[in-house]
Amino acid sequence: QVQLVESGGGLAQPGESLTLSCVASGNIFRIATMSWYRQSPGRERELVATITDDHKRNYTGSVKGRFTISRDDTKNTMSLRMNKIKPEDTAVYYCTADVFEIVSGSIRYYPSPFWGKGTAVIVSS
Repeated sequence: QVQLVESGGGLAQPGESLTLSCVASGNIFRIATMSWYRQSPGRERELVATITDDHKRNYTGSVKGRFTISRDDTKNTMSLRMNKIKPEDTAVYYCTADVFEIVSGSIRYYPSPFWGKGTAVIVSS
């Protein structure tokens, strides 16, 4: 069973930096697109950043120039470097992955991405 586990969240002051990490485990053949989402209380879940398997990156407007998404396909990991963080970045951050899994000797692609359980980021002075 594929699992995603996020880490790196915590309490930070405005202007500081944080790096979130996501590790995918299981019988993974390949991971296509990986993404970070976030959700803060009372708000809808928001797509923050996406990185494809050929490392094309996209960001939501509010984090462009501040956040950097990256991945290491040799380790099935993804990270989100968050610079100059703001109080409005406060949220639970989730990683997602489109996975090709090895199942009984065959490759299975899941049309819906796998999700981690999230890591909380609190930005406050």
